[in-house]
Amino acid sequence: MPVPRRVLWKCRRGMREMDILLGRFLERGYGALDAQECADFDRLLDLSDQDLLAWLSGSGAPGEARLASLVARIRCVVTGP
Repeated sequence: MPVPRRVLWKCRRGMREMDILLGRFLERGYGALDAQECADFDRLLDLSDQDLLAWLSGSGAPGEARLASLVARIRCVVTGP
C-alpha cells in the first residue's frame, strides 16, 4: 500500500531522530499495515513529539492498547526485535 501524502507530511517532525525513525518505518513497515493500523498510525502522528519520541525510544508506552501495540511494532521494524 502506498503511503498517502498526508502521512508523509505528518512524519516530517522537525526532529532529526523522529524523522529517521518514522522514515525507516514508512520504508520498511507501513506497507504491511491493515486499514485500522493505518488509521491508528495517522492518529499516533497527531500526538506530541515528546510523547512519540519517548514511546519510540522505549521510555514508556501509550495508555491505549492499540496504539501501544502499534508503537511496539514500529520499534520492532525500525530497530529489530
